[in-house]
Amino acid sequence: MKNIIPYSIKALLTLGSVVISFASLAQTLKQPELGHRTVSILTVGKLKFKDLNKNGKLDPYEDWRLPVNTRIQDLVSQMTLDEKAGMMLISTTRMAGDFAFEQGKPKGPITNGFNEEDLVQNINMFSRKPLPYPLLSASGTTKGVKEKHLRNFILRANTDAKTMAEWSNNLQQLTEGTRLGIPAIVASNPRNHITRDNSVGLSVGATVFSKWPGELGLSAMRDLKLTRQFAEIAAQEWKAVGLRKGYQYMADLATEPRWQRIEGTFGEDADWAASMMFEVVQGFQGKKLNPNSVALTTKHFPGGGPQVEGQDPHFDFGKDQHYPGGMFEYHLKPFIAAIKAGTSSMMPYYAKPIKTEFEEVGFAYSKAIITDLLRKKLGFQGIVNSDTGPIEMMPWGVEGLSILERYQKSLDAGVDLYSGSADPSLLIETVKKGLVSEKRIDESVTRILRERFELGLFENPYVDAEAAQRIVGNANFQKVADIALRKSIVVLKNEKQTLPIKAKTKVYFETYLESGKNNPHYVYQPKSSTDYAVEFVKTPEEADQVIVWLMPGTAGGLFGSTGAPIDLRLSKNLVDIEYVNKILKSGKSSTLCINFTSPWVMEELAPSNALLATFGTTPEAVLDIVLGKFKPSGKLPFSIPASSKAVLENLSDVPGFMKKGEYALYKSGDGLQALK
Repeated sequence: MKNIIPYSIKALLTLGSVVISFASLAQTLKQPELGHRTVSILTVGKLKFKDLNKNGKLDPYEDWRLPVNTRIQDLVSQMTLDEKAGMMLISTTRMAGDFAFEQGKPKGPITNGFNEEDLVQNINMFSRKPLPYPLLSASGTTKGVKEKHLRNFILRANTDAKTMAEWSNNLQQLTEGTRLGIPAIVASNPRNHITRDNSVGLSVGATVFSKWPGELGLSAMRDLKLTRQFAEIAAQEWKAVGLRKGYQYMADLATEPRWQRIEGTFGEDADWAASMMFEVVQGFQGKKLNPNSVALTTKHFPGGGPQVEGQDPHFDFGKDQHYPGGMFEYHLKPFIAAIKAGTSSMMPYYAKPIKTEFEEVGFAYSKAIITDLLRKKLGFQGIVNSDTGPIEMMPWGVEGLSILERYQKSLDAGVDLYSGSADPSLLIETVKKGLVSEKRIDESVTRILRERFELGLFENPYVDAEAAQRIVGNANFQKVADIALRKSIVVLKNEKQTLPIKAKTKVYFETYLESGKNNPHYVYQPKSSTDYAVEFVKTPEEADQVIVWLMPGTAGGLFGSTGAPIDLRLSKNLVDIEYVNKILKSGKSSTLCINFTSPWVMEELAPSNALLATFGTTPEAVLDIVLGKFKPSGKLPFSIPASSKAVLENLSDVPGFMKKGEYALYKSGDGLQALK
């Protein structure tokens, strides 16, 4: 321990041209908890500080008493260009035993160590076409931290809470030992939702975290208080394992029914989606970023829903975005709410707008979108984080520019943090060749550093692995989530008082899920015969009441897209219509449940007595609704098209409840609030 007087009062007061008043210095100081593994602790009076740069004295950036701007300014002044460039990349990181993206490699067990292998891609992971040059998409962990100065990572591994927390601590110890001791920040895609498409970049899938409805289901609850509870609970779980940044949530609107990312949205109603965005941002972050926050990255500015024919801009055939209904401003509403709530970061999409006032380039290259609209007009001051790979893989509208010129144009547009590459050499070269000034780099690094200062990571980036095991997915959290799973279910039809199902009824309950790998027919049998007042049977023929729960989905998910026209009929989305209709036409009383990851067209279906819409929930939740144990309250988050013809004729940027003619079979907001 050393008793250090770090700098004179005069120097302190004038540091970085920022005047600090005696009043602010005299305010009551509370010693924060310092988490450290390798660095020394400096003592000033009775206060303690971490010697992150190992120079034996207290530097301003190490002094938690000082304003964040002062600390950042000092740290940036000590950073080399190489360190700054590394700070501007966020790439996949892998735990030991995690060989994501590598076919033929063994799967697991995943441990708390590092994967030290570089992951080099020669093929575009999305389009499956050859890349013009090999892309380092993930660096061996130690090399990435020490040599490439990487400090931002996306964790895609799915393992237990304790292992994840231990790995996070190991990573923070590695960064602590570097020249300046700048801590890492680890991000993830959503981990708390029951989803159909678990593709990389969309969702992690089933995890040890508390299990909630999908994002559409959260919206369908129509309960902002419970939405806030969800976000607060999830934030506690994420922080417990060392995840301090969420690549979530989507403020995009579900106005084009064919777009295959609708499952991650809050629906088509911009005003309601805005209310949802405000709650989830403040639930995860608090009113402002603090040491208990999980910082969010809101995506995909200025709204990724209105794609031409529903095709997605991960692919060349889906790169165009249009506004045939003239509703560009409508799509901004949820983003404005996220900014008001204080979202830490904003992610522009890959798409390029066509037939608008804006330059026809991907949004990450558009100065009019990022600087003029997002920053100047809407007042966003946080980090602009590109989506994965617009420089190397999806350079829509700027295909003719070199890699260095793409960095130049996107930096001029306003991008701060680049996702998808673990190689900072080309960004460094862009500066060294004079295409971008180091001053411009400093602007982005300043924004990126502010986030981790406000999160308290410079003081304590470590977590308690034993506590993580107790916190993540605990019974009290899941009890609240179970209510949400039930509230998310929407009852659309209940003819002849089919529901609630009466006691002693013989019930056949089948979940139909075609994955291509297993028998799609799963017949539900309760764990205990006393769980329900009805009798569950094993065949439709034995039943008085049949319940069929369909789980439609696109073959291969989003990333299996080929550019072929998108057809929302159930028969084209992994449902055997002939089989389902045979059951519905059998003369038995029938309840049909459909899981809507997209607004499926139901024109091929025979009528059922009752119809339920789900958005990622459990069989037990469905049974509680149909048996009358839980009162239905859900409302549709989007409109369901009446026909394939209505889909083909729709205006991509117009929500279903505003579309003209007989577009909707059911409209956004529909849902019975009682069964009798």
